[in-house]
Amino acid sequence: MIKSFNDYLIEEGNVAYFTFGRMNPPTAGHEKLLDTLAAKSGKNPYFIFLSQSQDSKKNPLDYSSKVKHVRKMFPRHARRVMINRKVRTVFDAASYLYDQGHRKIAMVVGSDRVREFETLLSKYNGKKGQHGFYNFKDIKIISAGARDPDAEGVEGMSASKLRSFASDNDFASFSQGLGRNMNTKDSKKLFTDVRKGMGIKEETVFKRHVELESVSETREKFVKGELFSVGDQVVVKESEEIGTVTVLGSNYVVVEIAEGKSLRKWLDSVEKLDESCGGGMDAGHVDVPEPEVDVGRKKRKTSRKAKDDEVVEKKVAQDSEIKDREGTQPAKYHKGLSKAMKTRRDRQFKKQAKMSDSNPKAYKPAPGDADAKTKPSKYTKQFKQMYGDKK
Repeated sequence: MIKSFNDYLIEEGNVAYFTFGRMNPPTAGHEKLLDTLAAKSGKNPYFIFLSQSQDSKKNPLDYSSKVKHVRKMFPRHARRVMINRKVRTVFDAASYLYDQGHRKIAMVVGSDRVREFETLLSKYNGKKGQHGFYNFKDIKIISAGARDPDAEGVEGMSASKLRSFASDNDFASFSQGLGRNMNTKDSKKLFTDVRKGMGIKEETVFKRHVELESVSETREKFVKGELFSVGDQVVVKESEEIGTVTVLGSNYVVVEIAEGKSLRKWLDSVEKLDESCGGGMDAGHVDVPEPEVDVGRKKRKTSRKAKDDEVVEKKVAQDSEIKDREGTQPAKYHKGLSKAMKTRRDRQFKKQAKMSDSNPKAYKPAPGDADAKTKPSKYTKQFKQMYGDKK
């Protein structure tokens, strides 16, 4: 008997490893399954077959989209993801491998499906049917060491959980269950495709993982834009320095004071200049109280308006040891510290002022703060409670 072409290509001892799954959508759990498949196969070839079922409830991705997302999520295995519209079931996959000349197969599946596939593939071995025909010398079903990522239920990061997150428009939770190779753009594309397949109208605003409740009236006003605006002149309560708001953060502002020095301050640490001066400030004018004048036993107060081009300057006591350093050096900032510590403290303040608002190092305590006994404000306590900081 003349051997077929496939007989020459496939060695007698060769074993074809494969898996068959829905992956609708693919998850981090599928990555573990595929890595196990590749490891178990060793030098033998391995194949990844995807089901073609599609419905709005459990299979929102169509076959072509699913193949693209799986290859994108698992680039290491991309070449092993088969595209064959004739392979719709695990029996079709077995017949395909048999037709390719393989005579031994090993299927890698989740631990909870080993017995199921052992029964099914052995039952139809050597029997013709709608799926075609296969007659392997050896059929093995190997556990991937974890439950099937396609299984329904509450265990693990299953495909059913990701569909639930997509249904709730919870992109943050959805993205946490994807493979490590998915960037934000690819993750959002998969998220959108799943929602579209479920018949849900696309939304451009995704639900965040954490929704913050109202913390204070001050923060609520700030969020609504009723507290500060970029360009507002404010007074730093602690040092009585006057500056201009240059950045509006999530719950803080960046204030630029004299000589280009910038400070990050919590909302309750600064006050608008017109409010701090008693209100009633016209554009370009600041009411400055005059000294008290003693006339007999009666005292009276007078006030005058500053000129339009007059800048209100408040004298702040400077530290005598480092007053010559660039910028202001309020004595109260350096009280009780050595000159070396004061210098390090000033150097860090200037370094942090140049950092991005989103950089955690911008809020690192300055030298000398570790032993300082300070009482946090109620807003600081509320902020820490919001983000789980119990210190």
